[in-house]
Amino acid sequence: MSAPPAPRRSYREAGARRRLLAVLDPGSFRELVGPAERVQSPHLAALDLPAAFDDGVAVGRGTLQGRPVLAASQEGAFLGGAVGEVHGAKLTGLLRLAAREQPAGVVLLLDSGGVRLQEANAGLLAVSEILRALLAARAAGVPVVGLIGGGWGCFGGMGIVGRCCDGLAMSEEGRLGLSGPEVIETTCGVEELDTRDRALVWRLYGGKHRIVLGEADLLVEDDLAAFRAAAASLLTRRRVLTLERLCQAQEALEGRLADFGSCADPVDLWAAAGVVAPAELPLLEPEPFLAAVARARRPVP
Repeated sequence: MSAPPAPRRSYREAGARRRLLAVLDPGSFRELVGPAERVQSPHLAALDLPAAFDDGVAVGRGTLQGRPVLAASQEGAFLGGAVGEVHGAKLTGLLRLAAREQPAGVVLLLDSGGVRLQEANAGLLAVSEILRALLAARAAGVPVVGLIGGGWGCFGGMGIVGRCCDGLAMSEEGRLGLSGPEVIETTCGVEELDTRDRALVWRLYGGKHRIVLGEADLLVEDDLAAFRAAAASLLTRRRVLTLERLCQAQEALEGRLADFGSCADPVDLWAAAGVVAPAELPLLEPEPFLAAVARARRPVP
């Protein structure tokens, strides 16, 4: 008699370190610049705001299916996983270390609302340094992959970081974007995006729509084991950065705007792409969802 399947453990509900320990091989993670070193933001205390001894991100070494990797996991429970000076420096340092040491890859567990408003200039500079270090690591031949399934999603500057990875895995509950829904509503008005319409927000930013747009590579269940398998798979899919590839991406974006720019809702885009029963896509489990998208008569460029 076969053993029952292991119960699912939610990735979304887990904290940063629990996610990291579940994605990497058991007992393999060794943290760098951990809480005991108390390297924390110099700005938050000056503003009388709470600080964290790890500044909201855990970084370190480990193995994934026996292969050496460097990894980082953002803690959404601390300031929404937002990037400040120290938080960004830890991510930058990890990526620079990857370029030097040439591990099998870097795994980024992304859960961030963007840059801390309390450290705006320092945070913006930090994101630019993260991007430079990420692209340098990829240019040195080290694949960098991202996992998005936390409660804060991946927005702002970290949304750009995510899209600069070799590959992304997302759950339906994960969200990815540049400007978050609240930012759009505040700047453009409720007519542009009503954040009270949570179904619309999830359709627009969620993992399923990002898969349709080709902005994420794998759609996985909200399960720690599923994200671990996705990370291992993505590390085998390295994408070499070339000018030709960048030009192709630009052409695809121009084509998407021309073909689907008038769509007011993701369901409209799915319908225009020829998906059968597009209104049912949000209700489908990952496998039937992917099958429905694959049958689209007009794939989104």
